[in-house]
Amino acid sequence: MKKLFISMAVLALAFTANAQSISKNALGLRLGDNDGFGGEISYQRGLKENNRLELDLGFRNSNDVDAFKLTGLYQWVWQIDGGFNWYAGAGAGLGSWSYNKYGVKNNGTYFFGAGDIGIEYNFDIPLQLSLDFRPELYLNSSDFRDNSFGPDVALGIRYKFNDLS
Repeated sequence: MKKLFISMAVLALAFTANAQSISKNALGLRLGDNDGFGGEISYQRGLKENNRLELDLGFRNSNDVDAFKLTGLYQWVWQIDGGFNWYAGAGAGLGSWSYNKYGVKNNGTYFFGAGDIGIEYNFDIPLQLSLDFRPELYLNSSDFRDNSFGPDVALGIRYKFNDLS
């Protein structure tokens, strides 16, 4: 157990030492799939050299369920090489949904906890592309999702401005 802790601490220091400056602000779209295609307006706010806050306001729809959601995530960012970074984070959100199938209608609100892991590329121009996986655990959604879990995979494109120095 002691060796594992020391190894993790050394690894964390190595990643922190390689951290690059991230954009102070980035605004764009996050397009993905979580039981139906959806889009989100995505805003990232750099807090420190390798930490940021991401806020996403989105809409999802499928054949039977439509949903709006607001997600907030705290992320840690590590440089891989060149313009590539990887990031991980955690957060929470809330949303509303409506169901309509075979004349049966239902709706409600839900709360969820979320993790986030992804990779991004920052171009020399103020453009960022990302691909991430965001597992969501729904806390009060027995009517919304039977298994209370939603795997969310998405592609993001954002315009970066006000780089942190």
